[in-house]
Amino acid sequence: MNWIEAALLGLVQGLTEFLPISSSAHLRIVGSFLPDAADPGAAFTAITQLGTETAVIVYFWRDIVRIVRAWFGSLTGKVERNDPDARMGWLVILGSLPIIVLGLLFQDQIESVLRSMWIVATMLIVFGMILAVADAIGRQERDLTRLTYKHGILYGFAQAMALIPGVSRSGGTITAGLLMGYTREAAARYSFLLAIPAVFGSGLYQLYKTVSNEGLAGPYGLPETALATVIAFVVGYVIIGWFLKFVSTRSYRLFVWYRIFLGLALYVLLGFNVISA
Repeated sequence: MNWIEAALLGLVQGLTEFLPISSSAHLRIVGSFLPDAADPGAAFTAITQLGTETAVIVYFWRDIVRIVRAWFGSLTGKVERNDPDARMGWLVILGSLPIIVLGLLFQDQIESVLRSMWIVATMLIVFGMILAVADAIGRQERDLTRLTYKHGILYGFAQAMALIPGVSRSGGTITAGLLMGYTREAAARYSFLLAIPAVFGSGLYQLYKTVSNEGLAGPYGLPETALATVIAFVVGYVIIGWFLKFVSTRSYRLFVWYRIFLGLALYVLLGFNVISA
């Protein structure tokens, strides 16, 4: 059963990682309805995210190679530092600092109290409403060539909010982007690129701890987690293309209503002790 459950959770991870609905919240929720009714754990979540983030690298491979080359070129003087691709490299680095620092400072809370289902439900609703406001009032006139260092850092702090399950990494960064006047597609694209260092850093760190001495503090071992990670990669790759096409022509209203409905449903289930917090 653990293999089947892990495969299901990998599917959930792949389906939800890039949508502004919080993949960590969904893994936490789905885990509560499985036979063991157990939290898959922060380590399982971080490691399976390696699969979806690998999908980002494959999907945006040409863009990433171009950005990395330009960034290194700016260090040697072969490329102007104001080159859009070189600047994007610096922006991804700067935007990754908040989540790295806050993740290390609050690691214990992230892996324990912040995984409470009450918090998950609340964050789903609150940040769903904030996304609705951002989508409604955002000017949507800036593309990524107009991304500034100030905005890159603000994006980074928005991404750091996703350390709390229920906020959503893509949801936080996309909301920030819309409030700063970026188009839906531009906000989504930068969200994908910005997540690469943070997700790989967190996932590889958790993988190192698991392999070295601690093991996974949850119901799934490393083989089952590996299966979930592979499934998350395959499903996530498909979702990226669909999501970018969707947001280029549609609003985020569908995801807003979904977040609010799911959060309210969790309140009901927790209130009647159907699931444990």
